[in-house]
Amino acid sequence: MKKILLSIAAVSAIAAAVPAVASAQSYGYDRGPDRSYDRDYDRGYGYDQGYRGDRAARLDARIDRGLRSGGLTRNEAWRLRSELRETARLEARYRRGGLTGWEREDLDRRYDRISAQIRYERHDRDYDYGRRY
Repeated sequence: MKKILLSIAAVSAIAAAVPAVASAQSYGYDRGPDRSYDRDYDRGYGYDQGYRGDRAARLDARIDRGLRSGGLTRNEAWRLRSELRETARLEARYRRGGLTGWEREDLDRRYDRISAQIRYERHDRDYDYGRRY
């Protein structure tokens, strides 16, 4: 009788543990759908729209943070935002006809340049913490 009870207890413990192990998420390098955007460019019409819009939004948020922290002056933020708007307009124009490889690379270069300009302007010691009298 004890052997039967022990075997039933062992089987039920294993049966309870299997779903917990199966539902565990695997974390690590390059796992999951959100980390595969660069491999999924050519998956069909409109597949990569989230990546581009997300990148522009992140750059705009960096400009906001730089302005609030004083790392960017209002003029620098205005100039960076105008370049970001111009790139977003160009991206919309490219998307109307479908993005080619060259157009993707062009947009990447433009976004990279804006990102580098934000980094440079935030660390150029040209602070704007408010008006000084």
